[in-house]
Amino acid sequence: ALQELSGCWSHVWRLGLLFLVSFLGIMLLCKVPSVVFFMFLNTLTPKFYVALTGTSSLISGLILIFEWWYFRKYGTSFIEQVSVSHLRPLLGGVDNNSSNNSNSSNGDSDSNRQSVSECKVWRNPLNLFRGAEYNRYTWVTGREPLTYYDMNLSAQDHQTFFTCDSDHLRPADAIMQKAWRERNPQARISAAHEALEINECATAYILLAEEEATTIAEAEKLFKQALKAGDGCYRRSQQLQHHGSQYEAQHRRDTNVLVYIKRRLAMCARRLGRTREAVKMMRDLMKEFPLLSMFNIHENLLEALLELQAYADVQAVLAKYDDISLPKSATICYTAALLKARAVSDKFSPEAASRRGLSTAEMNAVEAIHRAVEFNPHVPKYLLEMKSLILPPEHILKRGDSEAIAYAFFHLAHWKRVEGALNLLHCTWEGTFRMIPYPLEKGHLFYPYPICTETADRELLPSFHEVSVYPKKELPFFILFTAGLCSFTAMLALLTHQFPELMGVFAKAFLSTLFAPLNFVMEKVESILPSSLWHQLTRI
Repeated sequence: ALQELSGCWSHVWRLGLLFLVSFLGIMLLCKVPSVVFFMFLNTLTPKFYVALTGTSSLISGLILIFEWWYFRKYGTSFIEQVSVSHLRPLLGGVDNNSSNNSNSSNGDSDSNRQSVSECKVWRNPLNLFRGAEYNRYTWVTGREPLTYYDMNLSAQDHQTFFTCDSDHLRPADAIMQKAWRERNPQARISAAHEALEINECATAYILLAEEEATTIAEAEKLFKQALKAGDGCYRRSQQLQHHGSQYEAQHRRDTNVLVYIKRRLAMCARRLGRTREAVKMMRDLMKEFPLLSMFNIHENLLEALLELQAYADVQAVLAKYDDISLPKSATICYTAALLKARAVSDKFSPEAASRRGLSTAEMNAVEAIHRAVEFNPHVPKYLLEMKSLILPPEHILKRGDSEAIAYAFFHLAHWKRVEGALNLLHCTWEGTFRMIPYPLEKGHLFYPYPICTETADRELLPSFHEVSVYPKKELPFFILFTAGLCSFTAMLALLTHQFPELMGVFAKAFLSTLFAPLNFVMEKVESILPSSLWHQLTRI
């Protein structure tokens, strides 16, 4: 305690000495006679003012250009970054992370792992059919709805799901193993037909149903043939799966093929209007293969149940999958918000709510909307038709613009069907941004918004679509400051060049006004202090 007390007194003594020296220095500097100062001003020519203002305008303009370039490249202000990184420690800034290294390091590593996991690209559970839907869009508009990056990810998925190391033992599967790696669609289709000439190959039927069929009915017919072939392969490999690692890998591949076929058949039934049949197929599939969550079949089931307006069943599915330990999605969050809004949206009025306040049910609905918007802030603009929709990609980035498009493409009709739901969303969704002023640094219900979404969305979405970016990069203070300084000094330089004598008078008047308080203080000090003491200080 004595050591701390002595340290405090030493700091007080140093601060007091520094203040005394600074005060004396200012007094000595201000002791310069005003006559000398005005003589100096009178010797300055108008050319000096032109050169001074022009040089300052040039320097501030160069700083502005450099700041703008640095901000566009790195997303932050150079001056602000230098001040925070280098000047703050010199001025006594304390890094909070240094005080609790163990806790903060664990928290940072956890948040980094979460951020990386959420920037993972996921297979779109509601992706369309290439031949029957994506290609038809290309035929009509002449534009490609899928990017090369998106299709390349799909090719990797197909190789993972539909191939295994033992394919070389079966000629048809060996041909399909090469077909999934082909970039040319016609080459893939030709390879699938070649494989079918050898044997009834389920993956060949899958490829033809996805890419060659021009209607959903044709795709469904091919998927039924694929189901017949795939079911036989699955039953045979199921009996041999315990005979070795090779048979186990083959059974895992056959399982993936069977699940994929049944899921796409359910989606075909949903497209063709047989929604109840699609719901039954999805439920049976989830019961038969409960561990295969990679396809996110529950999101297909939620969309089909909403079409049937079976809101009690939707709530039951949400109760199972909207769990804290499971990864969230826009479908989960916004469907939960829709169910909460459905209970109050038909009677909701902003004017009445502002007068009497929100009821408990309305508060729950607003909180659910805020939760959904915080998870994916891009969705409301599509639901409110403030931004045009495009065909969803085959892969999505959670919390990104690609996920928002995939969700709104199928769920906009469900929001319109609930009376007043879009009105409630319109009145409340922007309040989320006031709750989270710094979304890249801190979240309210979820972890901070990942900054990698913009880059991935630009690769997943076509070039003709304007990618939605959140949060908007606001111009830093120093860019605005240097822009104002550059404009002000440039205006001064122009006025000084045009009216040199008048601007010289203004400059002298401004400097005189600026130094007037100091002259007043010095006069008061001279009247208070003894002349002998002041004489000794000036000599020092």
